[in-house]
Amino acid sequence: MSPPFSLAELDVATELVGRFVPPTPQFCWPLLSASVGAEVWVKHENHTPTGAFKVRGGLVYAERHRRQHPGTTGLISATRGNHGQSLAMACQAFGLEVTIVVPFGNSPDKNAAMRGFRATLIEYGSDFQDAREHAGRLAAESGLQMVPSFHPDLVLGVATYAREFLAGAPALDVVYVPVGMGSGICAHIGVRDLLGLSTEIVGVVAEGAPATALSFEAGHAVSTETADTFIDGVACRVPDEDAIAAIVAGASRIVTVTDDQCAAAIRLLYSTTHNLAEPAGAAALAGLLAERSRQQSRRVGVTLTGGNLDASLLVQILAGQTPKP
Repeated sequence: MSPPFSLAELDVATELVGRFVPPTPQFCWPLLSASVGAEVWVKHENHTPTGAFKVRGGLVYAERHRRQHPGTTGLISATRGNHGQSLAMACQAFGLEVTIVVPFGNSPDKNAAMRGFRATLIEYGSDFQDAREHAGRLAAESGLQMVPSFHPDLVLGVATYAREFLAGAPALDVVYVPVGMGSGICAHIGVRDLLGLSTEIVGVVAEGAPATALSFEAGHAVSTETADTFIDGVACRVPDEDAIAAIVAGASRIVTVTDDQCAAAIRLLYSTTHNLAEPAGAAALAGLLAERSRQQSRRVGVTLTGGNLDASLLVQILAGQTPKP
């Protein structure tokens, strides 16, 4: 499968994203590497203006939509947090209105951040899929443009960080990427192929939300009835067909981790790098730790995709506990 974007398109996206998001660092942390037994490079997407990687995709999507649809009344989407913050910041930057639907019980801190970027917030349903379906109904009723959680413009925007990582760090043997709806892993696959690298791309999902793992094994999208995990950024149960096709074609495998493993990865990141990771932000490291034996003495990349962790969860995790979904 050929890359979903060209180098010229990636150059344009890099210039656009760079107006709002400086390149984020990638560091090899000695204590983290020693604890894993490998040379571990961390890409710090927790250092963006929204505290997560998705802002890049939101900027590319919103800018193109405004340019191609100058009479638009606004955008609407669903999220557990970082996709919504991404669109809220992007719409504020480009003078668009945005409505975001979140499930009841969503992260209070992420909700507050979206409102801080002037998004209209609506709570609906018990999980992301409920919120997503409601946003679609509201879009049809209101005339707002529904922004999916997986779209070529979102992947292209996110690819700007994948390029920073794969081109900026020493040659990586493997990169672990958390998988929600798929923009992050598809961006890494696309950039890897565009640059002609041999880096393995490994996706990481939660044991309680295994739709992508089941889909990878089946070779096509497989939905689940529930997404029962506190790792909210990967709590998806209805995968995107196009995302799964790209993942099946370009990823080496999908690793499944438990909530306990993810909580342990948050603690390890904090103790070895003093960076705070939200649950999905630590999932890549949790995936690496689950495969520690096969990565000894190799050069490994993990993305800290976001640092938007509520204080109440932080207290539990640092006390050695695992929060309930």
